[in-house]
Amino acid sequence: MSETESSTSAHPYLLDGRRVTIGDLLEAHLLAAGDKLTFHRPRKNETHHAEVSAEGGGTIRLPAGGKVYRSPSRAAGVAVGSGSFDGWSAWQTDSGLFLDALRQQLLDQAAAQPQPAGEADKTARVPTAAERHEWLKSARQAADTGAELVSLSVRDLLGWWGATGRGAVREQIEAELANHGLVTQPPFEQVNLESTIQLVRVPSESASTASSAGDGEAAVREPGPTVGTIASSMAGVTGIKPAADLDEAVTQMLLNDFSQLPVMSGPYKVIGAVTWKSIAQARHRNGESTLAQATVEAREVRYDHDLIDVLPVIAQHDFVLVRGPKNDIAGIVTASDVALAYGTLASPFLLVGELDQRLRALITDRYTLAEVTAVCDPNHTRNLASFDALTFGDYVRVLSNPACWQQLGWRLDRVAVTRCLDDIRKIRNDLMHFNPDPLPRNAEPRVRAVIDILRTYTD
Repeated sequence: MSETESSTSAHPYLLDGRRVTIGDLLEAHLLAAGDKLTFHRPRKNETHHAEVSAEGGGTIRLPAGGKVYRSPSRAAGVAVGSGSFDGWSAWQTDSGLFLDALRQQLLDQAAAQPQPAGEADKTARVPTAAERHEWLKSARQAADTGAELVSLSVRDLLGWWGATGRGAVREQIEAELANHGLVTQPPFEQVNLESTIQLVRVPSESASTASSAGDGEAAVREPGPTVGTIASSMAGVTGIKPAADLDEAVTQMLLNDFSQLPVMSGPYKVIGAVTWKSIAQARHRNGESTLAQATVEAREVRYDHDLIDVLPVIAQHDFVLVRGPKNDIAGIVTASDVALAYGTLASPFLLVGELDQRLRALITDRYTLAEVTAVCDPNHTRNLASFDALTFGDYVRVLSNPACWQQLGWRLDRVAVTRCLDDIRKIRNDLMHFNPDPLPRNAEPRVRAVIDILRTYTD
């Protein structure tokens, strides 16, 4: 393969699913091994030095100890000794260009390449990778120039990737945002689909020791649901002033069908809350009770708090008030809200569990462990010792293998069946992470259809 062919074939991938690396810049001849890099910190009166290395497929070598780092941000943090940095905007070549500028050159080159065959017919309903590139460039320019930031709902953000839920595209979106030096505020994976987010620049320097921006070499947060993914958490809250009387609180609760009502002196100041229980207890003690006498403590949590840790608090107190990205009270989450968000997942969860069991039974019945290992772990890096160590992805890999499929003797199309199973694998991942985003409309029927096939051909 010629250098031109290799470069062209790599471009769509760079735009559509992963983060640009130092190795990509080397391959595109935008950097060369041995190029000198500097990281100036004028306010600290510091200048740090490094060198581009071809070691490890493309790294940054620091002079102290000669260690190499794949991540520019990691290299910047080690050079300084502490703190978190966007290494792409920190390291500068001798020509005066930052690594970020070279990354943008590479992305522009990729966007200029012809679209891969079959992508053009999707542009009417899903933006192409090149169109997303131009949109992200404009968002980056707005963030850099101080113009009005790009604001949109999480649902609309997902639409740029042709998705309705975050599970299958979360990492791809984060990668493409990072390639443009962007993040969302608040983080799009920590709030619900209707919440408004803004595209903002990656902070060039942060006091945090774990950077989520820049190049993604830092630890990635496991995509478990946060409090903010529950719709009511960011939907606003109706409160009552502490000077109001108790009859007004009762009236508000009846008119709005509330079970509780926050008592607040402002959007940031919570006095407590009144509930039907606290009102009943107060009036039982004194028929002329005041609002203050019926007010009880209201538990508060941040929108980005892990939901799993908050569930016991909700179970005990029936509700929590939620502080949003600006630290104001952004909403309220009740036990009913959680049940509503996750109740629709029960049936798909049970179906995927049955499918998992049936696929495992099929694999263990039709193949030896050696045959499965040859497909799933040819280099023996996983040390598969039993069928119990197999994942759903392993099931798909086995059935995708032509020789393994032939052993089944099924007069079905292997590609169509395994493509459907791979789609179900993504749905399964969402369910296992309790992602509250709506599943694809055809998710449950597709799972049922595959179960029916397994019942027909294996029972």
